[in-house]
Amino acid sequence: MTRKKITLSYIPNGSERKASFKKRKKGLMKKVNEISTLCGVDACAIILSPYNHDPEVWPSSLGVQEVISRFKKLPEWDQGRKMENQESFTRERIKKTKEKLRIQEKENWHKEMTNAMFQCLAGEKLHNFCFLDLNDMEWLLDEYIEDIARKIKSLKKEKHLKNGSSSG
Repeated sequence: MTRKKITLSYIPNGSERKASFKKRKKGLMKKVNEISTLCGVDACAIILSPYNHDPEVWPSSLGVQEVISRFKKLPEWDQGRKMENQESFTRERIKKTKEKLRIQEKENWHKEMTNAMFQCLAGEKLHNFCFLDLNDMEWLLDEYIEDIARKIKSLKKEKHLKNGSSSG
């Protein structure tokens, strides 16, 4: 059973927020344990919450200190190399989403123009299209004509090579 997608926003109801915090904290600790166990890596988690005065840590205070100590011994450049915060993570997601959108819009445009072109070939009147649509359609037709010309040239070359090698 799949869960519904939630929107990430502040939970105004205090008791709901606390319940969500406890559930998610437990899940986070479980994930840190899993990645450490399954992948054989050193990992730790430190959670400072308004519901508990002491920080909650995994695996233990000593384990957390060891991981942090190893991290601090790395050169400064290595420390920040793969570090991610909410802002950089969100910025990267937005960038990827914009790129996907750009690709999808280009694909949709191509399909729309191809469809419009075939409608014209089927006898639909050109006056249903605006100047920009007609301009785009002309560009697309030019692309198709160039593709056809390349294919014809390639086929002629193949035919010439076959005829030349069979007569020799």
